[in-house]
Amino acid sequence: MSSDNIKKLREITLAGMMDCKKALDDADGDLDKAVAIIHERGLAKAEKKGDRATGAGLLHSYVHNERVGVLLELRCETDFVARNPLFKELAHNLVMHIAAMNPQNIEELMKQNYVKDDSLIIEDLIKSTIAKLGENAKVEKFCRYEI
Repeated sequence: MSSDNIKKLREITLAGMMDCKKALDDADGDLDKAVAIIHERGLAKAEKKGDRATGAGLLHSYVHNERVGVLLELRCETDFVARNPLFKELAHNLVMHIAAMNPQNIEELMKQNYVKDDSLIIEDLIKSTIAKLGENAKVEKFCRYEI
């Protein structure tokens, strides 16, 4: 197994080096299978983190064409993760989705197909971020205004 494949898998999945090496070993060097293994294991890790308290987080806002506005409270476990670019990117993607798709509540939001990739639901988008960050994250509340 080449170190180039490990590096490439890390770039794709943002997983740790040892996780990438093990996934490539388990996939007999097949990069596509290794990506699937990393995601599968990551989602399993995300499920385990789902009950952990989220005492930190951020507020993120978005206004589209001065006609639709969204304010989102996205929670995580620590201030360190709240400042992480991946967490901030998740918050931004969520407010853009909420502006476009107008979910009525958090439960409906979680079940919606992600506006940028309809093969993914919002709940799985959040879980993939949890797997990458190693901390629980959840939408605490949001509001959407439209003129």
